[in-house]
Amino acid sequence: MPYQTVRNVEHYYQWITASEDDSLTGRPVMVFIHGWGGSARYWESTARSQADRYDCLLYDMRGFGRSRLPAPSRDAAPHFASKAELEADFSLESYADDLAELLDALGLDRISLNAHSMGASIATLFLNRYGDRVDRAILTCSGIFDYDPLTFNVFHAVSRWVVVIRPRWMAQIPGLEGLFMQRFLHREIPVQDKRDFLTDFCMADFDAALGTIYTSVSKHAATIMPKEFGQVRVPTLLVAGDRDIIIPAKMGERAASLSPALEYVEIANTAHFPMLEDANTYRGIVDRFLEPAG
Repeated sequence: MPYQTVRNVEHYYQWITASEDDSLTGRPVMVFIHGWGGSARYWESTARSQADRYDCLLYDMRGFGRSRLPAPSRDAAPHFASKAELEADFSLESYADDLAELLDALGLDRISLNAHSMGASIATLFLNRYGDRVDRAILTCSGIFDYDPLTFNVFHAVSRWVVVIRPRWMAQIPGLEGLFMQRFLHREIPVQDKRDFLTDFCMADFDAALGTIYTSVSKHAATIMPKEFGQVRVPTLLVAGDRDIIIPAKMGERAASLSPALEYVEIANTAHFPMLEDANTYRGIVDRFLEPAG
């Protein structure tokens, strides 16, 4: 498996292309960014559907999936770092910079982006910091929210316990993957995709998982993201699932209204994973958006 060191972390990445062995074909490059608790695995089928047009680069973000943090952070006790330290080490801005360094290390200049959930927030920051490197972008299940101190504090407290209490063996319990993914989905997706997501959630580094909760659901994020969406100048498609309860569609519609570069589309009867819940409709919408670049 290929790895590239970025900021002292071995980042897992893989290519999905139209060639039989996934070697590069010389087509334009599309980079896929996963969301919180996940990995590049759930993007694989979507990337395969785009391989006739792009050489697709998938990677696991720092502390997630196969991009493990170096010891001692990997096995640190839950009290290893303070909230302030976690917010500094795992800011969304730092993940946008990680991507820029990964592209440099792999010798990639211009790309297109497809990013999901928390990854879409990171992609938005990337667009405004490195926009000269991006042709087009797709933000899947993204949006803006209002800051509510009480709600956020409760969410952080509950999320901390969710991150603490997740033994790796729970991913081996038959049927648990369906219960775990229930609130993320409106339609069924393959059981293996559910199992992979549960496995990735159990594998995620404690500091990275908790730190990105603190930074993605925060007063800072609620303050800066409307400005970030408003500054987007790269042609960007924002795709929402109309049944999404994680990032409701109205949050995506609100974000898309802030810049003329943002186009908004909802996919009916899908929730937080429209690219898996209705792959054909998702592919058609994305293809139409990308057509001018063809």
